[in-house]
Amino acid sequence: METEELAVPGAWRFTPPVFPDARGLFAAPFQGEHFRAAVGHPLELAQANTSVSRRGVLRGIHYADVPPGQAKYVHCVAGSVLDVVVDLRTGSPTFGRWEAVRLDPATMTAVYLSEGLGHAFLALEDGTVTSYLCSTPYDPAAEHGVDPLDPALGLPWERYVAAGDLVLSGKDREAPTLVEAREAGMLPTIEACRARRAELGG
Repeated sequence: METEELAVPGAWRFTPPVFPDARGLFAAPFQGEHFRAAVGHPLELAQANTSVSRRGVLRGIHYADVPPGQAKYVHCVAGSVLDVVVDLRTGSPTFGRWEAVRLDPATMTAVYLSEGLGHAFLALEDGTVTSYLCSTPYDPAAEHGVDPLDPALGLPWERYVAAGDLVLSGKDREAPTLVEAREAGMLPTIEACRARRAELGG
């Protein structure tokens, strides 16, 4: 398993060995031993989510209140996605920084994002299936969003899908910009995220 911390601290890329044969291929996108060695604590697992999307569907930027927050381990089972991690932690030296990683079943690459980071992804093909392991259950009262089309963030969606072909939920389209969310006191703090990681042993 190859591991790499991304430009957004608290996010990692995991790429497992893939074993193809005449039947197809086999890979283990999540491996607890390698995860713990990279991140510094085991992955708490409370819920597994799966989404099916047509090309152009854009989901996010989503995050949860910290504490406890919601960490995610994401990989693509069919089709392909552009997966984006955004640092939403106020007080973080990398606040507003983002990194994009392409996920697909050919590589079985996965992305982990720790509590307090924002997550969004764009489906690049029809029938794209995305799976993500979550550290806490879904809590609608604690779930929030930032506008994925915020021009100040400059996320690279239109390099892959024309603006007119992007499909967003009403909730995501109406989400505040990063500056609006910060000024409203909606975003997690880096201190709360560090305290949560210390609780986990990382």
